[in-house]
Amino acid sequence: METKKIIKSFYDLDVYQRTYNASIQVMTKIVATLPESEKFDLKDQLSRSCKAIPRLIAEGYAKKHQKMGFQKYLDDAMAENNETIVSLSHCRDIYPDKIDTNLCKELISLYDITGKQLYKLSLAWTTFKRKES
Repeated sequence: METKKIIKSFYDLDVYQRTYNASIQVMTKIVATLPESEKFDLKDQLSRSCKAIPRLIAEGYAKKHQKMGFQKYLDDAMAENNETIVSLSHCRDIYPDKIDTNLCKELISLYDITGKQLYKLSLAWTTFKRKES
């Protein structure tokens, strides 16, 4: 029987941990290797979107007592997640000679899983009943 993990902080959310760690990889191994000509486009966009996801999860968690408050942040995180997938796809397809395309594929897959996790979390949160301790 699977035991449910107690969530005491946004740090306890697997989706937070997954997106935070992925953002570090994106920044250090993908964005850092893109050409300088992408400084104000792909580098900037990918930097902002990948870092926004864990930030939105953390910020939204602070409003977990407000069903619609947390929901809005999860929706925004899903949008940033999708944007990150598109940007990573651009990196993979436009700069295959400059970046690690296998890492790009792994990250795209990870963000695809993340999108599903965010969606399931948003559904679960709508039926979540807080237990008073």
